[in-house]
Amino acid sequence: MTADPAHIVICAGFAHGLAGISRALRAAGARTLAVEAYGHQAHRDIATAQGLRLRPVPVDGMGAVIGAATTEADALLLTPAHQFPLGVTLHPRRRREAADWGGVVIEDDYDGEFRYDRQPVGALQTLAPDHVIYAGTASKSLAPGLRLGWLVVPPRLLDAVTAELAAGPSALDQLTLAEFITSGGYDRQVRRARLAYRRRRDRLTAALAARGLRVTGIAAGLHAVLEFSRTDLERAVLARASQHGLAIEGLEQHRAGVAHFRHAPEVGNAGDRAGLVIGYGRPPEHAFTMALARLCAILPGES
Repeated sequence: MTADPAHIVICAGFAHGLAGISRALRAAGARTLAVEAYGHQAHRDIATAQGLRLRPVPVDGMGAVIGAATTEADALLLTPAHQFPLGVTLHPRRRREAADWGGVVIEDDYDGEFRYDRQPVGALQTLAPDHVIYAGTASKSLAPGLRLGWLVVPPRLLDAVTAELAAGPSALDQLTLAEFITSGGYDRQVRRARLAYRRRRDRLTAALAARGLRVTGIAAGLHAVLEFSRTDLERAVLARASQHGLAIEGLEQHRAGVAHFRHAPEVGNAGDRAGLVIGYGRPPEHAFTMALARLCAILPGES
């Protein structure tokens, strides 16, 4: 990233940071936030709670369709390195489009430490540090309950965002993480976690391949997507998963419906995709083999 220490703002996780950014944008006159048509419902709820309207951005094999966001939107929320939940990386041409766009871009780099097949792509923020807000957290690398994150904020937005985030995480948590980073412990933790999660993903993909199934998206992060051809198949598998004690999610759960947007009939163009969002990072090590066996037991053959 291109970051002066004076431009880094500490927040209590991404949700806290997004709420503060949304309030700052609204106070500056912004009305509409473009969001990927597949993503966290909680993030959409946070933005609307701060008074922002939402505009959908379709997502295809090259990531978010940036051109759909550049009209009638003041800001754009993206997961460019590893789109959640579909798992694609934003194509270089679209990264350039996002960087050249004049509105504020919020870059959610939620699992940037965990790319398994190559070096991670650079942050979008480096292409346009004057209008991209970079957001990172310790939730994937350490623990979700830590609620500690950071924003790299362009100078023109710094005072407004800082004012909205006056109540941040505890000083003790910040000092502890600072010592962990300085000592080299954080780097060692990330390397250990990266290896463990890569092995889990490899085991998952091998088990699914044995059933004629293949996950989509890049080899990264803590989740994989198994796409189905029909939404009724997704719902049937989710019902069986619940009966077998498996907590997995469907793509339908992450799709923004028309009700979430105003004056946005094109939301349906994102495609009503079906499939499972499989979080392989959550089961404890001693339970992973059994969880994987239960998952395979409820899945159909080639879908």
